[in-house]
Amino acid sequence: MSMRELRRPHRLRPGDTVALVAPAGPVPPELLDTGLERIQEWGVRVAVGKHVRERHPRLDYLAGTDADRAFDLQQAWCDPEVRAVFCVRGGYGCMRVLDHLDWAAMAAAGPKILVGSSDVTALHDAFATQLGLVTIFGPMPATRAFAEDPPAREHLRRTLFEPERVTILTRSGADALVPGRARGITYGGNLSIVAGALGAPDAPTPPERGLAMLEDVTEAPYKLDRFLTQLLRAGWFDRAGGIALGSWTDCGPPEQVRAVMADRLGELGIPIVWELGFGHCDAQRTIPLGVAAELDTDARRLSILQPALL
Repeated sequence: MSMRELRRPHRLRPGDTVALVAPAGPVPPELLDTGLERIQEWGVRVAVGKHVRERHPRLDYLAGTDADRAFDLQQAWCDPEVRAVFCVRGGYGCMRVLDHLDWAAMAAAGPKILVGSSDVTALHDAFATQLGLVTIFGPMPATRAFAEDPPAREHLRRTLFEPERVTILTRSGADALVPGRARGITYGGNLSIVAGALGAPDAPTPPERGLAMLEDVTEAPYKLDRFLTQLLRAGWFDRAGGIALGSWTDCGPPEQVRAVMADRLGELGIPIVWELGFGHCDAQRTIPLGVAAELDTDARRLSILQPALL
Protein backbone atom coordinates (compact mmCIF):
# COMPACT_ATOMS: atom_id res chain seq x y z
CA MET A 1 0.00 0.00 0.00
CA SER A 2 1.27 3.46 -0.86
CA MET A 3 1.95 5.60 2.18
CA ARG A 4 0.27 8.47 0.37
CA GLU A 5 -3.05 6.78 1.12
CA LEU A 6 -2.69 6.48 4.88
CA ARG A 7 -5.66 7.56 6.96
CA ARG A 8 -5.38 9.75 10.06
CA PRO A 9 -7.30 8.46 13.11
CA HIS A 10 -9.35 10.83 15.25
CA ARG A 11 -7.65 12.60 18.14
CA LEU A 12 -8.17 11.63 21.77
CA ARG A 13 -10.68 13.43 23.95
CA PRO A 14 -11.23 13.33 27.73
CA GLY A 15 -13.37 10.35 28.64
CA ASP A 16 -12.05 8.17 25.80
CA THR A 17 -10.78 4.68 26.56
CA VAL A 18 -7.17 3.79 25.83
CA ALA A 19 -5.69 0.30 26.08
CA LEU A 20 -2.23 -0.70 27.29
CA VAL A 21 -0.55 -3.72 25.72
CA ALA A 22 2.92 -5.28 25.92
CA PRO A 23 3.80 -6.68 22.47
CA ALA A 24 7.56 -6.77 23.06
CA GLY A 25 9.77 -7.04 26.15
CA PRO A 26 8.83 -7.72 29.80
CA VAL A 27 7.38 -4.76 31.65
CA PRO A 28 8.95 -3.12 34.74
CA PRO A 29 6.00 -3.15 37.18
CA GLU A 30 6.89 0.07 39.01
CA LEU A 31 7.26 2.05 35.79
CA LEU A 32 4.00 0.61 34.49
CA ASP A 33 2.18 1.65 37.65
CA THR A 34 3.60 5.17 37.40
CA GLY A 35 2.83 5.43 33.71
CA LEU A 36 -0.72 4.23 34.33
CA GLU A 37 -1.22 7.01 36.87
CA ARG A 38 0.18 9.61 34.47
CA ILE A 39 -2.17 8.55 31.66
CA GLN A 40 -5.17 8.66 33.97
CA GLU A 41 -4.26 12.28 34.74
CA TRP A 42 -5.21 13.01 31.11
CA GLY A 43 -8.85 12.26 31.93
CA VAL A 44 -9.10 9.04 29.92
CA ARG A 45 -10.22 5.58 30.91
CA VAL A 46 -7.46 2.95 30.83
CA ALA A 47 -7.84 -0.75 30.04
CA VAL A 48 -4.78 -2.91 30.76
CA GLY A 49 -4.27 -6.03 28.65
CA LYS A 50 -4.70 -9.39 30.36
CA HIS A 51 -1.09 -10.49 29.72
CA VAL A 52 0.74 -7.18 30.13
CA ARG A 53 2.50 -8.15 33.35
CA GLU A 54 3.49 -11.66 32.23
CA ARG A 55 6.83 -13.05 31.06
CA HIS A 56 7.53 -15.74 28.50
CA PRO A 57 8.05 -19.11 30.25
CA ARG A 58 11.39 -19.79 28.49
CA LEU A 59 12.52 -16.58 26.77
CA ASP A 60 12.85 -13.98 29.48
CA TYR A 61 13.30 -11.12 26.99
CA LEU A 62 9.63 -11.40 25.99
CA ALA A 63 6.49 -10.30 27.86
CA GLY A 64 4.44 -13.48 27.63
CA THR A 65 4.08 -15.85 24.70
CA ASP A 66 3.70 -14.58 21.14
CA ALA A 67 0.08 -15.73 21.06
CA ASP A 68 -0.76 -13.99 24.34
CA ARG A 69 0.93 -10.73 23.35
CA ALA A 70 -0.88 -10.78 20.02
CA PHE A 71 -4.17 -11.61 21.75
CA ASP A 72 -3.94 -8.51 23.94
CA LEU A 73 -3.10 -6.29 20.97
CA GLN A 74 -5.87 -7.63 18.76
CA GLN A 75 -8.49 -7.64 21.51
CA ALA A 76 -7.67 -4.04 22.40
CA TRP A 77 -7.75 -2.93 18.77
CA CYS A 78 -11.06 -4.67 18.08
CA ASP A 79 -12.76 -3.39 21.25
CA PRO A 80 -15.28 -0.77 20.04
CA GLU A 81 -14.77 1.24 23.23
CA VAL A 82 -11.01 1.67 22.71
CA ARG A 83 -9.84 4.76 20.81
CA ALA A 84 -6.07 4.31 21.18
CA VAL A 85 -3.65 1.46 21.89
CA PHE A 86 -0.43 2.25 23.75
CA CYS A 87 2.47 -0.19 23.63
CA VAL A 88 3.91 0.06 27.13
CA ARG A 89 7.55 -0.63 26.23
CA GLY A 90 9.87 -1.81 23.48
CA GLY A 91 12.84 -4.13 23.83
CA TYR A 92 12.19 -6.90 21.35
CA GLY A 93 9.24 -9.02 20.26
CA CYS A 94 6.83 -7.00 18.10
CA MET A 95 8.06 -8.67 14.92
CA ARG A 96 7.13 -12.05 16.42
CA VAL A 97 3.46 -11.15 16.93
CA LEU A 98 2.74 -9.99 13.37
CA ASP A 99 1.83 -13.42 12.01
CA HIS A 100 -0.53 -14.02 14.94
CA LEU A 101 -2.80 -11.07 14.15
CA ASP A 102 -6.11 -11.23 12.26
CA TRP A 103 -5.60 -8.20 10.04
CA ALA A 104 -9.08 -8.44 8.48
CA ALA A 105 -10.70 -8.23 11.91
CA MET A 106 -8.46 -5.35 12.90
CA ALA A 107 -9.22 -3.47 9.68
CA ALA A 108 -12.93 -3.91 10.33
CA ALA A 109 -12.51 -2.31 13.76
CA GLY A 110 -11.87 1.03 12.05
CA PRO A 111 -9.03 3.54 12.37
CA LYS A 112 -7.56 3.99 15.84
CA ILE A 113 -4.37 5.44 17.29
CA LEU A 114 -1.27 3.28 17.76
CA VAL A 115 1.41 4.71 20.06
CA GLY A 116 4.90 3.32 20.63
CA SER A 117 8.52 3.59 19.56
CA SER A 118 11.78 1.62 19.38
CA ASP A 119 10.86 -2.05 18.72
CA VAL A 120 7.26 -0.96 18.01
CA THR A 121 8.63 0.19 14.64
CA ALA A 122 7.69 -3.32 13.45
CA LEU A 123 4.04 -2.55 14.25
CA HIS A 124 4.20 0.92 12.67
CA ASP A 125 5.37 -0.70 9.44
CA ALA A 126 2.72 -3.41 9.51
CA PHE A 127 -0.10 -1.03 10.45
CA ALA A 128 0.83 1.20 7.51
CA THR A 129 0.74 -1.74 5.12
CA GLN A 130 -2.10 -3.81 6.52
CA LEU A 131 -4.40 -1.12 7.93
CA GLY A 132 -3.37 1.96 5.97
CA LEU A 133 -2.99 4.12 9.08
CA VAL A 134 -0.90 7.02 10.28
CA THR A 135 0.71 5.97 13.59
CA ILE A 136 2.44 7.78 16.46
CA PHE A 137 6.13 7.20 17.24
CA GLY A 138 6.42 8.40 20.83
CA PRO A 139 7.33 7.57 24.45
CA MET A 140 5.77 4.50 26.07
CA PRO A 141 4.06 4.33 29.50
CA ALA A 142 6.31 1.71 31.16
CA THR A 143 9.54 3.55 30.32
CA ARG A 144 11.37 6.37 32.05
CA ALA A 145 10.86 8.44 28.88
CA PHE A 146 7.17 8.60 29.79
CA ALA A 147 6.87 7.96 33.52
CA GLU A 148 9.74 10.24 34.61
CA ASP A 149 10.10 12.77 31.78
CA PRO A 150 7.37 15.47 31.91
CA PRO A 151 8.44 17.27 28.69
CA ALA A 152 8.36 14.02 26.69
CA ARG A 153 5.01 13.06 28.20
CA GLU A 154 3.52 16.50 27.49
CA HIS A 155 4.67 16.49 23.88
CA LEU A 156 2.92 13.16 23.39
CA ARG A 157 -0.21 14.40 25.16
CA ARG A 158 -0.44 17.46 22.92
CA THR A 159 0.10 15.33 19.83
CA LEU A 160 -2.79 13.08 20.86
CA PHE A 161 -5.25 15.69 22.14
CA GLU A 162 -4.24 18.90 20.33
CA PRO A 163 -2.37 17.78 17.21
CA GLU A 164 -2.68 21.15 15.47
CA ARG A 165 -0.43 22.59 18.23
CA VAL A 166 2.41 20.15 17.47
CA THR A 167 3.65 21.22 14.06
CA ILE A 168 7.30 22.23 14.63
CA LEU A 169 9.79 19.63 15.83
CA THR A 170 13.28 20.80 16.74
CA ARG A 171 15.90 20.48 19.44
CA SER A 172 18.82 22.53 20.68
CA GLY A 173 21.90 20.83 19.33
CA ALA A 174 20.21 19.77 16.09
CA ASP A 175 22.52 20.38 13.15
CA ALA A 176 22.63 20.11 9.36
CA LEU A 177 24.57 17.04 8.27
CA VAL A 178 23.73 17.81 4.63
CA PRO A 179 22.09 21.19 3.93
CA GLY A 180 18.80 21.63 2.13
CA ARG A 181 15.04 21.52 2.36
CA ALA A 182 12.62 18.74 1.40
CA ARG A 183 8.93 17.91 1.64
CA GLY A 184 7.49 14.42 1.86
CA ILE A 185 5.71 11.76 3.89
CA THR A 186 7.38 10.68 7.14
CA TYR A 187 8.39 7.03 7.46
CA GLY A 188 10.92 4.84 9.27
CA GLY A 189 11.60 4.61 13.01
CA ASN A 190 14.18 2.45 14.76
CA LEU A 191 17.08 1.73 12.41
CA SER A 192 17.79 -1.87 13.43
CA ILE A 193 14.09 -2.83 13.23
CA VAL A 194 13.68 -1.16 9.83
CA ALA A 195 16.69 -3.13 8.56
CA GLY A 196 15.36 -6.33 10.13
CA ALA A 197 12.05 -5.96 8.29
CA LEU A 198 13.56 -5.90 4.81
CA GLY A 199 12.02 -8.57 2.62
CA ALA A 200 9.00 -9.17 4.85
CA PRO A 201 5.60 -9.14 3.13
CA ASP A 202 4.28 -6.39 5.40
CA ALA A 203 7.28 -4.06 5.04
CA PRO A 204 5.89 -0.91 3.40
CA THR A 205 7.42 0.51 0.25
CA PRO A 206 8.95 3.88 1.19
CA PRO A 207 6.94 6.80 -0.18
CA GLU A 208 8.20 8.70 -3.21
CA ARG A 209 10.40 11.59 -1.98
CA GLY A 210 9.59 10.59 1.59
CA LEU A 211 11.30 11.83 4.75
CA ALA A 212 13.10 8.98 6.52
CA MET A 213 13.09 9.16 10.33
CA LEU A 214 15.82 7.06 11.97
CA GLU A 215 17.12 6.51 15.51
CA ASP A 216 18.60 3.71 17.61
CA VAL A 217 20.04 2.81 21.01
CA THR A 218 22.89 0.59 22.30
CA GLU A 219 24.17 -0.27 18.82
CA ALA A 220 27.91 0.11 18.19
CA PRO A 221 28.98 2.33 15.27
CA TYR A 222 29.97 -0.66 13.12
CA LYS A 223 26.49 -2.12 13.62
CA LEU A 224 24.88 1.16 12.61
CA ASP A 225 27.12 1.08 9.54
CA ARG A 226 25.91 -2.45 8.76
CA PHE A 227 22.23 -1.53 9.10
CA LEU A 228 22.64 1.53 6.88
CA THR A 229 24.63 -0.42 4.31
CA GLN A 230 21.93 -3.09 4.26
CA LEU A 231 19.24 -0.45 3.67
CA LEU A 232 21.32 1.27 1.00
CA ARG A 233 21.93 -1.98 -0.89
CA ALA A 234 18.23 -2.86 -0.64
CA GLY A 235 17.24 0.49 -2.16
CA TRP A 236 15.39 1.68 0.95
CA PHE A 237 16.75 5.24 0.51
CA ASP A 238 16.28 5.36 -3.27
CA ARG A 239 12.98 7.26 -3.03
CA ALA A 240 13.93 9.41 -0.02
CA GLY A 241 13.81 13.19 -0.31
CA GLY A 242 15.38 13.86 3.09
CA ILE A 243 16.47 12.20 6.33
CA ALA A 244 15.89 13.24 9.96
CA LEU A 245 18.22 11.54 12.42
CA GLY A 246 17.09 11.23 16.02
CA SER A 247 19.06 10.16 19.08
CA TRP A 248 21.82 7.54 19.25
CA THR A 249 22.05 6.94 22.98
CA ASP A 250 24.77 4.50 24.07
CA CYS A 251 25.80 3.92 20.44
CA GLY A 252 29.38 5.03 21.06
CA PRO A 253 31.07 8.45 20.82
CA PRO A 254 28.66 10.89 19.15
CA GLU A 255 31.36 12.13 16.78
CA GLN A 256 31.95 8.56 15.59
CA VAL A 257 28.23 7.93 15.08
CA ARG A 258 27.98 11.19 13.17
CA ALA A 259 30.94 10.15 11.01
CA VAL A 260 29.18 6.88 10.17
CA MET A 261 26.02 8.74 9.17
CA ALA A 262 27.95 11.20 7.02
CA ASP A 263 29.96 8.43 5.36
CA ARG A 264 27.00 6.18 4.59
CA LEU A 265 24.27 8.75 3.87
CA GLY A 266 26.09 11.92 2.77
CA GLU A 267 26.51 10.81 -0.82
CA LEU A 268 22.74 10.43 -1.28
CA GLY A 269 22.70 14.17 -1.96
CA ILE A 270 19.53 14.84 0.06
CA PRO A 271 19.01 17.07 3.13
CA ILE A 272 19.91 15.42 6.44
CA VAL A 273 19.36 16.81 9.96
CA TRP A 274 21.42 15.41 12.84
CA GLU A 275 19.97 14.84 16.36
CA LEU A 276 16.42 16.13 15.93
CA GLY A 277 15.37 14.88 19.37
CA PHE A 278 13.21 11.80 18.82
CA GLY A 279 14.07 8.29 19.97
CA HIS A 280 15.83 7.27 23.18
CA CYS A 281 16.63 10.69 24.65
CA ASP A 282 15.55 13.21 27.26
CA ALA A 283 12.49 15.27 26.35
CA GLN A 284 11.75 12.80 23.56
CA ARG A 285 9.76 14.35 20.72
CA THR A 286 6.75 12.50 19.33
CA ILE A 287 6.85 11.92 15.57
CA PRO A 288 3.79 11.00 13.47
CA LEU A 289 4.60 8.45 10.78
CA GLY A 290 2.75 8.67 7.47
CA VAL A 291 2.03 12.41 7.37
CA ALA A 292 3.21 15.22 5.10
CA ALA A 293 6.11 17.23 6.55
CA GLU A 294 8.92 19.58 5.57
CA LEU A 295 12.53 19.13 6.63
CA ASP A 296 14.56 22.36 6.77
CA THR A 297 18.21 21.96 7.72
CA ASP A 298 18.87 25.71 7.93
CA ALA A 299 16.11 26.08 10.52
CA ARG A 300 17.08 22.68 12.02
CA ARG A 301 13.49 21.57 12.20
CA LEU A 302 10.79 19.26 10.90
CA SER A 303 7.46 20.98 10.22
CA ILE A 304 4.36 18.77 10.24
CA LEU A 305 2.21 20.08 7.39
CA GLN A 306 -0.98 18.32 8.43
CA PRO A 307 -2.02 17.49 12.02
CA ALA A 308 -1.19 13.88 12.89
CA LEU A 309 -4.79 13.23 13.91
CA LEU A 310 -8.18 14.49 12.79
